[in-house]
Amino acid sequence: MKFAMSYSCGKDSTLALHKMQEEGHKPVCLVVMVNEAAGRSYFHGADYTMLERYSEALALPIITCPAEGATYQSAFEAGLREAKIMGAEAVCFGDIDIEQNRQWEEDRCKAVGLIPYFPLWQRGREEIVYELIRLGYKCLIKSINRTILPMDILGTFIDETSISVMKSAGIDICGENGEYHTLAVDGPIFQQPLLFQIGDKIELGDYAVADIS
Repeated sequence: MKFAMSYSCGKDSTLALHKMQEEGHKPVCLVVMVNEAAGRSYFHGADYTMLERYSEALALPIITCPAEGATYQSAFEAGLREAKIMGAEAVCFGDIDIEQNRQWEEDRCKAVGLIPYFPLWQRGREEIVYELIRLGYKCLIKSINRTILPMDILGTFIDETSISVMKSAGIDICGENGEYHTLAVDGPIFQQPLLFQIGDKIELGDYAVADIS
């Protein structure tokens, strides 16, 4: 089946894309929601230059969908319609177990006539993180909730060391409650590693982000 990947640039959507390809499905494009004011992808903060690098590294065309809160739904559906024109029959999502997110995505797919796929649904959260490591994915910790995670974990990769820090902090090591966000930069489905540089660490209230470009 041909599908579009609703892509965040993070670890879960990357593993979902891996799973779909492993099952023999063919991706036709990446669909990425972009915060119109910031000029960066929602939640994971990849700018347009980095999104183009993702398109090259994954060898897939990218559909960027600029939006603000009020236009998020219509912008996403417009992106899905564009993906459908490119041949997509389905849309893949990296959601794990948050029911309201899944319902919203299913509604958007129904509105444009595409089939929703959730290859990670109801998988164990720890199981997902350890599978990413086992498969050889490099996932860079882009942002953290600094009230519960130390600053020195920011800008490092998810590995046994960072997982140990997360466990000591008592958080969900998959970060599904917003404890941290990642950028996947290399792994089996990457045709080439994503080029990046790590700049300053910026504190934004309870959160901190690494300036990655």
